[in-house]
Amino acid sequence: MPMLPAAVGARVASIDLVRGLAMVLMAIDHVRVYSGQPAGGPTPGIFFTRWVTHFVAPAFVFLAGTAAFFHGRRLNGVGALSSFLVVRGLWLVLLELTVLRVAWTFNLDFANYMLAGVIWMIGWCLVLMAAVVHLPLMAIGALGVAVIAGHNVVDMAAPALQAWFGEAGPHWLLRILYFGGAVELGPGGPPLLVLFVIGPWLGVMMAGYAFGAVMAWPVERRRRFCLRVGLALTIAFLVVRGLDGYGDPRPWHASRLPAPLAFLNTTKYPASLSFLLMTLGPTILAVGLAERWSGRVAQVVVTFGRVPLLYYLLHIPVIHLAAIGVSIVREGRVNPWLFGNHPMAPPPVPDGYLWSLGLLYAVFAVCVAVLYVPCRAFARLRAERRAPWMTWF
Repeated sequence: MPMLPAAVGARVASIDLVRGLAMVLMAIDHVRVYSGQPAGGPTPGIFFTRWVTHFVAPAFVFLAGTAAFFHGRRLNGVGALSSFLVVRGLWLVLLELTVLRVAWTFNLDFANYMLAGVIWMIGWCLVLMAAVVHLPLMAIGALGVAVIAGHNVVDMAAPALQAWFGEAGPHWLLRILYFGGAVELGPGGPPLLVLFVIGPWLGVMMAGYAFGAVMAWPVERRRRFCLRVGLALTIAFLVVRGLDGYGDPRPWHASRLPAPLAFLNTTKYPASLSFLLMTLGPTILAVGLAERWSGRVAQVVVTFGRVPLLYYLLHIPVIHLAAIGVSIVREGRVNPWLFGNHPMAPPPVPDGYLWSLGLLYAVFAVCVAVLYVPCRAFARLRAERRAPWMTWF
């Protein structure tokens, strides 16, 4: 789920820092995929192992919009930015359907499994942003906020659409735009499992694009803005979720989870208003706080944030290989389950395979440490010489 246009530079290093922090958190959930632990669960440990990673996709998509704004300032006109976004977006879609699909599964069963994940979604949002950027900046920001706030109205129409389309459900385009699910790629073609839909996330990217103008302000002014807006959005989440009406199709009062967990158990697929308020508020707060973060740890995190696509392309196979290593140590063999159609359609977790949370976090720490080496080397190389091929990563 990386930031896709080029980094916005040291002047707004807080963007790289927050993006890098999100990338580190992302690795927790992707290690979880191969640990056999469920996505959330009845215990607080399992629940928060998943919940803490909910901030990742909103941060990436929002800051992808911000980076597009800054990238446009370095190009010769909005037409050049549009061309860049189209090419970049299609490149990401291609990576999702080929390189990343193989990295997740370590199999070539393309006929039965294709994944439309976060990179797919970001890619198509960038393609659509190629048209959006021709609008006035204020209009882009207003439309983005309107989509974020209003898209849950579609949930009210879901029963009527289901009745209209019958057992097959909404039309394939509606699945891609909002409802998700399986889409057949032509007669007899492989099923495309749509995990990340485009609709709500395009609104997040548009809002992030408008946020780029804020990040061009002097440091203290933008810092105050981020702290105030981030706090306001976080309070708005508490109010909207507390009312338990509009804003999320999953009421927390009716959940079987303990009340505090149910309150935080907002809908990610598709991302609800409550989910986005819950995650974007703290993300914008973190951007403001990051203006004053420094030290060795901050430098390490910034390094990840400066090479986001490289990190994403490397971290899935590194984690997958680490899971194979764990399987060899624990079982004396490579468990065939690790070659299933992860992360959306794997077979049931084998008996005795499930990792403890301690093992999960230990593998996560090792993988992040391993990933730092190539990320630091590439970040230094790109800082010293901007070869054309580097812009693809």
